[in-house]
Amino acid sequence: MADTESCFCCSSGSCANSSDCTPCQEGHYQPQVGQQTCLPCPQGFYTNANSSSTCLSCPPGSFANETGSSLCRTCAKGYYTSEQNSAFCLPCQEGSFCNTDGCSKCTSCSPGEEALTEGTVNCTSCPPGMFKGSDDDMCRVCEAGDFQTETGKASCDQCPENHYCPSPDVNPIQCPSDAFCPAGSTEPQYCMETFFRKAGDTCVLAPLTIAILTIFAVFVVVAISVVIVKWKQQSGRDADSSLSPLLRKPRARPTVYGIVCHAETVYAGW
Repeated sequence: MADTESCFCCSSGSCANSSDCTPCQEGHYQPQVGQQTCLPCPQGFYTNANSSSTCLSCPPGSFANETGSSLCRTCAKGYYTSEQNSAFCLPCQEGSFCNTDGCSKCTSCSPGEEALTEGTVNCTSCPPGMFKGSDDDMCRVCEAGDFQTETGKASCDQCPENHYCPSPDVNPIQCPSDAFCPAGSTEPQYCMETFFRKAGDTCVLAPLTIAILTIFAVFVVVAISVVIVKWKQQSGRDADSSLSPLLRKPRARPTVYGIVCHAETVYAGW
């Protein structure tokens, strides 16, 4: 009887323990006959039945991070696994989210929303003054001259004409009557009050500026005229000097027996 018992082979899924064959418990398996022990299911596998000869793979969205698991656990919110036999779940990357348990993949945030950290459960809306387009990874500040007063927007609006937008998160402000505000203005533009004044949509010269320019022009013309007259006078003197060079020489006073006489110079002709 003892020899017969020692040679007895249990069926697949059971093992020989003393004189009786016992089934493998949940989380364990035995693919061979006549074994004395059962094997625990490896990580990523499970079995929830007795007398198992194989373990089952954890489906996508679930995992088993311990050996001998009788069931797989679903990935928590913000985590996912897209493969079978997973021993752990991965956090959703920046810009994506998962708001349910057991995600096999994460969903990208919609335009106007962002996820700045890994493992995000829900995306957050872009605040006023910011936007996020379909090609952006995160919310961006509106460009200068644009505004957006609502949350979760995919674009900003240009500041309209006759208004200015000092900050992208406030409504456009009416332009003052004495200033210019073209579309996309961040502040009103004024004419230089002393020298210019507003006329319609442009700046024109003020009367004071016109008077100053007129006086300056007259002064320039007079100065140029004086310079020309002096230049002509000097040119005339130089011409006379070149025609009679001898007359321009200094006259020496003749001396007769020690007495200085006043006499004109006489030329002999040879």
